[in-house]
Amino acid sequence: MASDMHMPGPVCLIENTDTQLVVNPEALKILSAITQPVVVVAIVGPYRTGKSYLMNKLAGQKKGFSLGSTVQSHTKGIWMLCVPHPKKPDYTLVLLDTEGLGNVEKNSNKSDSWIFALAILLSSTFVYNSMGTINQQAMDQL
Repeated sequence: MASDMHMPGPVCLIENTDTQLVVNPEALKILSAITQPVVVVAIVGPYRTGKSYLMNKLAGQKKGFSLGSTVQSHTKGIWMLCVPHPKKPDYTLVLLDTEGLGNVEKNSNKSDSWIFALAILLSSTFVYNSMGTINQQAMDQL
């Protein structure tokens, strides 16, 4: 990220309308302004498993990605936060926090596949977050 650029908080990169995924032009403008090499880390997993919390830890921030306090999912679509890389001074760390998979409140699980595939395609490091071990049901859903 350019040294004079500061991202105060996450922005929505991909909005999920349940019928399509829509790219946020403001997020593209932020990404276009990055002049350094990037490391993109995306996290995917079942809803309400702590993905946003983990991404805040990776960002080195107590507040950043929004955390929910109920059993309802909180993140919708794919959210992005760009921070200086903690180990590589001339790199930007782009963190992608995704909507939880398997949310029963959604009209269709089709968007789960879209979010999952897009997160894999956009990332240089992909994290599948789950509660406990990854079981056969999770593998079947993937």
